[in-house]
Amino acid sequence: MILPDGWSTRPPTIDDVPALLKVTHASDIAAVGYPDFPEYEVREVLEAPHTDLARDQLVAVDPDGTVVGWAYLDNPNQATREFVEVYVHPELGVPARAVLLSRQLARVAEKAAELGLDRMTVRAGAVPTETGWAGDLRAAGFGFVKRYARMSRPLDGVSTTPPAPPAGVEVRVVDPSSDDDMRTFHRVLDTAFRDTPDYDPMTYEHWRERIAALSSVAYDEWFVATVDGVVAGILQSSDQGAEDDEGWVRYLAVLREHRKRGIGAALLGHAFAGYAAKGRERAGLGVDLSNPTEAARLYRAAGMTASYEADIFERTVEATAG
Repeated sequence: MILPDGWSTRPPTIDDVPALLKVTHASDIAAVGYPDFPEYEVREVLEAPHTDLARDQLVAVDPDGTVVGWAYLDNPNQATREFVEVYVHPELGVPARAVLLSRQLARVAEKAAELGLDRMTVRAGAVPTETGWAGDLRAAGFGFVKRYARMSRPLDGVSTTPPAPPAGVEVRVVDPSSDDDMRTFHRVLDTAFRDTPDYDPMTYEHWRERIAALSSVAYDEWFVATVDGVVAGILQSSDQGAEDDEGWVRYLAVLREHRKRGIGAALLGHAFAGYAAKGRERAGLGVDLSNPTEAARLYRAAGMTASYEADIFERTVEATAG
């Protein structure tokens, strides 16, 4: 698979951030109606730990020298499954879309060989409006596996005082200066998410490394729920939506033995109140609609609705021989 005459690809650099932002925003607007990729997140992708920028990412450049596409691999837990992202300008970059996908799949084959694996699983996402991209994925051997939803709710009228939790339940802010508290926070997150089918476990050290690589962390938006003094659930926020005045729930986890006691709702209530106190306009999160813990039901009960949904596609890539 080749590019049109005069087109080329190269690794991105940090100087490409403005151009990459134009591409991602144009792609987002065409797909979901609004830009959904803030500048800080572009920088975090370029500077992510364990990313070989020269080999794991590509930009497509048209004959005029304009960056019209960006592709990168996302594997924050260094697991045996990669996620490939391909953004192209919806008017200028379409000729590069399938080519970027093909070259990223070739890179996955190399990575599998480097890791001593016979094969790796690759996933990619497409919202229903991205029919061309979904067609490229199917043509490249991907098949549909599940659907995710991006959910949100307005915070207008939400009290800055969180609602009272159920009897015996207390919610507090995490203490980031306490290694014990942070380790407990990670333990609950890691243990609870092992009940979901696609979770890739991460060590405490790796988790802290990922946090340290973020451009900013608002620990006052991280909450711990206890039941009779025992830690039972956590909520980890992200600055992902801060540029758009949105509070973002990155992880919400409740240990199995403490579920269906209102702990998740209590954690959300504290998060929403905290976001409202900072003047955020909305709260948002992403959810796997096939999650056996039925997280989507909790979020709907908390007043959240789907802003858009995305289909997840998957295929296997054999390691490069020799």
